[in-house]
Amino acid sequence: MADIEPNETQLTTLLQAAAENNEPVVMINLLQFGPDGADSYQRYAKEVQPFLESVGATVVYAGDTSHVVAGNIDQPWWDAIVVVRYPSRAAFVSMATDPGYHEHAHVHRAAALESTHLIATEPWQLDS
Repeated sequence: MADIEPNETQLTTLLQAAAENNEPVVMINLLQFGPDGADSYQRYAKEVQPFLESVGATVVYAGDTSHVVAGNIDQPWWDAIVVVRYPSRAAFVSMATDPGYHEHAHVHRAAALESTHLIATEPWQLDS
């Protein structure tokens, strides 16, 4: 379970960023499934939807890994990628700390994953 939960430093950084930054955040989820994990993650995807909606979050993209096109690895360690947009880091923290989320959704995420990287991203302002 240690590879799917934030460590103390990561949690402190997230909470500090949530207090200081009220801008939208896009979370990139790189997911490595355990045995039968893909099925558990599909259950998580169904169960988490009401919690995402309650904080105004939307799934932007979800898909399986195909192949590496460029980079220094032949095969990615992750099995799937999920991209979720939250209206703020505080919205993410609110959802992630909701006891109902842990009881009804997170249990399926924990059962699904062997490892993950959850990455908060800052949007770029691209010139037109």
